[in-house]
Amino acid sequence: QVQLVESGGGLVQPGGSLRLSCAASGFSISIYAMSWYRQAPGKERELVAIVTSSGGTTTYPGSVKGRFTISRDNVKNTVYLQMNSLKPEDTAVYYCHAVRSGPPIRTYWGQGTQVTVSS
Repeated sequence: QVQLVESGGGLVQPGGSLRLSCAASGFSISIYAMSWYRQAPGKERELVAIVTSSGGTTTYPGSVKGRFTISRDNVKNTVYLQMNSLKPEDTAVYYCHAVRSGPPIRTYWGQGTQVTVSS
């Protein structure tokens, strides 16, 4: 059974840090580009970090660049998101995503983990 299971979310004060994990099962992430998305209430889901299958290239939007770091451990079949200097506007449900170019294209989503930044 293919699964992506996120963990590590929670409540943190502004300026604090959290590390999210995404453990994959049922497939190997080694040939997948892995990413993290987030969705705040009333807003569209947005990409916050992506890493290529080799881990050689990472990309971030301006809103999190310099504060968030995505990494992957293909041996542990796990992806991480280190989030530093958190702001209240980072509050959202964070989702892990895997995609492999085809044919056929394959894509998987996790169930999400809540991150709340508040004093």
